[in-house]
This record gives sequence, structure tokens and C-alpha cells, in this order.
Amino acid sequence: MLKSLIRKQCTHITLFPGVLKETRLFRSYSTQTNDTISIDDLPQIHPLLLKRAESMKDEFKILETKISEGSFDQETNVKFSNISVILDNYHKYQHEIENLQSLLEILHEEEDAEMVHEASNELKEVIPKVFNFTKVLQSRLLPPVTHSDRPAMLELRPGVGGSEAALFAGDLLNMYINFANHMKWKWTMISESHGNNGSVNEAIISIDNPGAYSILRHESGVHRVQRIPSTETKGRIHTSTAAVVVLPKMSEGTESSLKDDERQFQPGEVRIDTMRAGGKGGQHVNTTDSAVRLTHIPTGIQVQQQDERSQPKNKAKAFSILRARLAALERDKEIAEQRKLRTDQVTTTDRSDKIRTYNYPQNRVTDHRCGFSLYDIDGCMEGYRLNEIVENVEQHEFEERLEDLIAKNKS
Repeated sequence: MLKSLIRKQCTHITLFPGVLKETRLFRSYSTQTNDTISIDDLPQIHPLLLKRAESMKDEFKILETKISEGSFDQETNVKFSNISVILDNYHKYQHEIENLQSLLEILHEEEDAEMVHEASNELKEVIPKVFNFTKVLQSRLLPPVTHSDRPAMLELRPGVGGSEAALFAGDLLNMYINFANHMKWKWTMISESHGNNGSVNEAIISIDNPGAYSILRHESGVHRVQRIPSTETKGRIHTSTAAVVVLPKMSEGTESSLKDDERQFQPGEVRIDTMRAGGKGGQHVNTTDSAVRLTHIPTGIQVQQQDERSQPKNKAKAFSILRARLAALERDKEIAEQRKLRTDQVTTTDRSDKIRTYNYPQNRVTDHRCGFSLYDIDGCMEGYRLNEIVENVEQHEFEERLEDLIAKNKS
């Protein structure tokens, strides 16, 4: 059956320098049995990405020369390591594609039953290898996301819905803490304020694992919940929202990092105001000018910190948050410029969009950007199934970024 399928497909699929000549976007490997696989089930790498892999060979030689001459700075070594991994997978991919092409020729042209049988068996081993190398290359060959190697800072605030929105913001905060614990990531609470009923008014949490920003950045946006609040007496379902902002962490936010943070700005670029902290805290908080407010003059961004009793500690935290917000602002501009290159309208991921709905009566979490639904709210809120949603959003973003790359090369 495999032979007949291959023969049928070979009539309209052309092979060239080690790659299937198809420009479709990446498609997941079929779950059907190997003896019913056709060429259409194989994943494809866009020629633009293969061209990028070829160009990396020259860059690799330059970096190799630098290192051999004693250049061991961190940036060079990281770049050398990343390109090494890409080229290693690329060479293995080329080898397996050549094997695949030879096996297809045997199945298509050979009449000897034993050789056809051996080629068929070998093909069952080659196809999964092609899939695995393709998956790695697809993700690594796209230009890296800015600040993807950074830790992350998450800001959470209630949206519409009153006290229920504040309770939902607290639920989301716990979800991300659970997710960090599930991933074995270190995290710290930077600041947290509560209402009279104990619900969350605002929370800023730091996820201190390098690369956490790359994974969590898709969580930025408005999250919507549909459920029956505990105070509802008539059993009606209410809809509330909470806003999540994910920022790349650019600084440790400690007194030791404060001087370096201040050096990132021009004189007069940031106005610093000190004041007495408001709210609860007693004599230690309210009798000293420990609170700090930073205003970034060019953008108007303001950051205020008053959680710590020490003014330098509050100042360090404020500068860390300011740098993270400015980095996110630059990333937003980069995304906007990329979208201008597209000819087709695509779903945006702006923070004003409702990116996800948590429907408790249906036990369903739906991400509206990629259309994926997870029917396990408890598993999502406890953190151990959130990664399934993240992976589906990443796949959706991959396709968008590849379209961006295609549009950029056409312009």
C-alpha cells in the first residue's frame, strides 16, 4: 500500500537539492500508521528558512576563527553555540532527505519485491527522523524573538467585573505561580496589593529563569472568565476580565544593580520623586519618605514602588520595572512594523484583545488566537496543563512569523 501511495504522489511532487519542493507551512506529522503514509504527510521547510541555514555556514566560519584566535566573550560563544546546533541539525536533515529520496526512487522504480520490502521498512525509520529535524529547524531558523533569553516579569490587574474580576486576577496569579513551580523555575513577588476582601488589586511577579519571557510572553492580554461567583444567589453566570502584561526582565532590581540601571538613561530622562508610602504598614512605612515614583519623560511611563521600607530598595525595583516596560514597548513597535508587511489580515495579540476565555460551566479554556480549547480548567489553573495552551499559541505564532519573513523578502 505504501508503494502505491508513493507512486501516486510522485507524479506531482518534485525534489530539488535535498528538499521537497513544496512551500506549504509546517504541518504536524500524521498520526496514521507508517504503512499508510503518503508524501503529503511529510513536514516541509520553507525555502527561505533553508536559505537562512546556508547563509549561517559563512557566519559559523567567521565565529570559529574568532574563537580559535582567543575571542571568548559571552556574546560570541552563545552565538557560536546556537549556530552549531542549527547547522548540526541541518546537516542531519539533509542526510535524511537524501535517504528519503533514494528510498522513494526504489519504491517507485524497483520491481524486486525484497528490495521494495526493505526500502519500505527503512522508510518507516527515516520519516520520523525527517519530522524531528524539520521541527527543530523550523523553530530555530526563524530570527530570534527580541529578549527571548531573558527572565520575565508579569503584571496582573483586575479588569471589568468588580470584586469577581479581582478574585479572577488572584486566580491567574496562582496559576502562574503553579506553572513556575511545575517548571521548577525560581520566582519572587515584587509587589502585591489587596482589596478589603483580600482579592488582588495589583500584583507584579518575577519569574527568574532565563528564557521564561520567551515562553510566557504569549500570556500578555485580557483574560476573560465565565463562571457563577460565590456571591451569586440566583445561579447566573457572570463574565469578568483581568489584564496580564508580560515583560522581559532587564535587571535584577537590587541595590547592587541600581547603578547600572541608572546608567541606561540619559541625564534628565527620568524624573525621580520620593514620598511617604500610603496604605497599611504602620510607623515603619508611613513615617519615612521610602516610596519612589519614576517618570520616563520621553514616553510618560510612570512606575511607583513602596513595598520596601528602604528607599534604595524601592528605587531599585522601580528602575527594574521601568526598564522592563520600555523593553516591552520596543518589542511592541517591532511587532507592529512586522505586521505592516503582511498582505492578509491576521488575528492580533494586542493587549486590548481578549486572548483567552476560562469557561467554568463547560470546564473549558479557549485561546482565541489559535482556536485551541483545553477541557480541563483545574489542570490549567493548577499549572501543569498550561503548557499545552502555550505550545498551541507558539505554533500559531510560528506560522505568523514565517508569513512575516516571506512578506519581508517580497517587499
